[in-house]
Amino acid sequence: MHKMKKYRGRMIVALVAIILLIIIGITSKNRQSITSIENIVGKIVTPVQGLFYTVDQKITNAMKSVTNVFKLKAENEKMKAEILKLKAENRKMEDIISRAEYLKNEAIMLEKSKYNFIKAKIIGKDPGNWFDRFIINKGSRDGIKEGSIIIKAVKLDEDIIEEGLVGKVIEVGDSWSEVLAIVDEGSKVSFKVIRTQDGGILNGSITGEMSGYLFDSNADIVEGDKLITSGLGEVFVEGLYIGKIKKVIKKGNDLVKRILVEPAINFKKLDYVYVITGVKEYK
Repeated sequence: MHKMKKYRGRMIVALVAIILLIIIGITSKNRQSITSIENIVGKIVTPVQGLFYTVDQKITNAMKSVTNVFKLKAENEKMKAEILKLKAENRKMEDIISRAEYLKNEAIMLEKSKYNFIKAKIIGKDPGNWFDRFIINKGSRDGIKEGSIIIKAVKLDEDIIEEGLVGKVIEVGDSWSEVLAIVDEGSKVSFKVIRTQDGGILNGSITGEMSGYLFDSNADIVEGDKLITSGLGEVFVEGLYIGKIKKVIKKGNDLVKRILVEPAINFKKLDYVYVITGVKEYK
C-alpha cells in the first residue's frame, strides 16, 4: 500500500508525458508517419469528429433554409403590397378616363341641347339590380315638378351625343324627388322609328327589359333601327333618344308588330342625371 502511494505521483507524471507526446506527434508537420498509438487514437477520434461535423452542417443548412423562408415570405409580402398598389392606381386611372369621357359627353350635350337642365345626384333606389325607381337630391325648391323629364348624355355609334331618356319625376319633396325610369313595369313611352317614322308604344318590365309594338303591323322596321320619343300624349317631349330595336317579333295572326328594345341608358349604372326645367331662350 505504501509502495502504491510512493509510485502514484510518478505514474501520473508518466501518463501526462505520454499524452503530451501523442499530441505533439499528431500536431507535428514534419513527420512522415504516425505511431500505432496515434493511429488508434485517430481511429477513435475521427468518426466522432465526422459526426459532429455532419451535425453542424445540417444545423447550419437548416438555419439557412429557415432564414431563406423568412426572406422569401418578406419579399412575397412586399410584392403583394406593390401589386395592390398598382391595381389601386390602375382603377384610379380607369375612373379618371371614364369620368373624362362622361364629362366630355355631358359638356357636348349641354352645349347643343335646346333645354335648360338641373344636375341631380341619385341618393337612393328601390331594391334590385335596376335603377327602375330612384330618389334624386333635387326637389321643389330647385324648380323640380311632378312630370319633369330626366335625361342623361348618351353616345351613339357615330360618336353623336344625344339626350338619352331616363324617365320622369312622379313625386316631389322640398329637397328630393322620386323618379320612375322607362324600364319600370309601370312605365309607358310613345316612340317613333328615326329611319321610317313609324310609331308605337313601349313598356318597361319587372326584369328591366323594354318591349312594345308598332301601330302599323306592316311597318318596315329591322333590328338596329333607332327610336326616339314621339311626343304623343305629351308625357315626354319629342326627340329624346330611347334606344334601338334588338329583335322584331311578328306572328301570323297578330294585328301588330312587336319589338324588343335595348335602352341607350345603362340602368344598372346610374349616378348623376339631368332634369329638364325648360327651354333655352335664344336672343
